[in-house]
Amino acid sequence: MKVVVLAGGISTERDVSLNSGSMIYRALQKKGHQAILLDVYLGYEGNVNDIFELEEDWAAHVSAVSEENPDLEAVKAMRPDGAKHFFGPNVLDICERADVVFMALHGANGEDGKIQACFELLGIPYTGSDFVSSAIAMDKGISKDIFRAWNIPTPEGIRLKRGETETKKVSYPCIVKACCGGSSVGVYIARDDAEYESAKVEAFRYDKEVIIEQYIAGREFSVGVMDGKALPVIEMAPKTGFYDYKNKYQAGSTVETCPADIPPDRVRVLQKMAEQVFQALRLKSYARMDFRMSAEGEIFCLEANTLPGMTATSLLPQEAAAAGLSFEDLCEQILRQAVEVC
Repeated sequence: MKVVVLAGGISTERDVSLNSGSMIYRALQKKGHQAILLDVYLGYEGNVNDIFELEEDWAAHVSAVSEENPDLEAVKAMRPDGAKHFFGPNVLDICERADVVFMALHGANGEDGKIQACFELLGIPYTGSDFVSSAIAMDKGISKDIFRAWNIPTPEGIRLKRGETETKKVSYPCIVKACCGGSSVGVYIARDDAEYESAKVEAFRYDKEVIIEQYIAGREFSVGVMDGKALPVIEMAPKTGFYDYKNKYQAGSTVETCPADIPPDRVRVLQKMAEQVFQALRLKSYARMDFRMSAEGEIFCLEANTLPGMTATSLLPQEAAAAGLSFEDLCEQILRQAVEVC
């Protein structure tokens, strides 16, 4: 098949997306597909007529994820029109020529349903959840409202818009995070008033609305779901701090154990809850749900990721491998699901 692996963009998860895209691109090549890796924001300036026949290494210039967020202003400066509109040169034209677009985007304008809605209007097949489900899952506040409606345990907390004054206080320690962020960008732990005020200022840099919720002391887990069925549970134990951007993407920063070393009954609860979240948010094809488990064994769902990372350190590929599914086969299965839906 002719496949566009769509990555990059101008979200804080740009570098992660490019790394996911490069691995997916190489996996699909190994499976015999005519795959190209395309930066949704920078696009392609050349002749697009025979683009899928070009003998080019589309991932040659993708570098490893750095410890710091990408310099988005420098990225915007690479286009003459700056940020006038989101899609780069020829992006939509190339996507329309493909049999399917493999979505390797993370964060804003990629994981939030906007591009999916555009593709729906243009009749372009794509992988992952549809635009409605993507938008719902991206908004942590709406997701948590749905969790509560489905009796899915989630940390207690409040939503706060920029300029609003809290009418309810969340006890310390608490988590302050951007409502529609990802990769733990804009996520902070506050243990006192000074840290709390600082955390709000920082979180509002990434979104106009933040979530303030109770901090669940304990262990962190993630469960991928493929076509409604849960994969093995993985545990993430950062060597220092919490599971933030650096600990997620710098090799050796976190000890990841899959299958997780926990009692069978906790495994069943985590997997069942992941499948419930998948159903409650109307997700499609695949997703990954994140959880915290208290010292007493109580489990809380934090969020759902509709386009989880596919980098060398990402969780979903590790879970798939534990279930006997190679990275190449994982990508192939996701691709086939998108084609079957069409």
